[in-house]
Amino acid sequence: MNNQNDYQVPQMISSVDPYVVQTLQSVMGADVVIETTRGNVRGTVADVKPDHVVIESSSSTFFVRIQQIVWIMPT
Repeated sequence: MNNQNDYQVPQMISSVDPYVVQTLQSVMGADVVIETTRGNVRGTVADVKPDHVVIESSSSTFFVRIQQIVWIMPT
């Protein structure tokens, strides 16, 4: 006999770093260098979401997870 407790409903858990998000929002439209756990990304901050930032460079668009950011420097 199946009980409702036998089934688990998936839940999304996301960590938000409000200070990093706020910092990125303050430099929206500006050129930045973002150091990630995988290297540097250079470009213009095009959009900021709670979990990622969109960086546009002359030839590419990067979607960087907030959790992967080490530091941000306006240029």
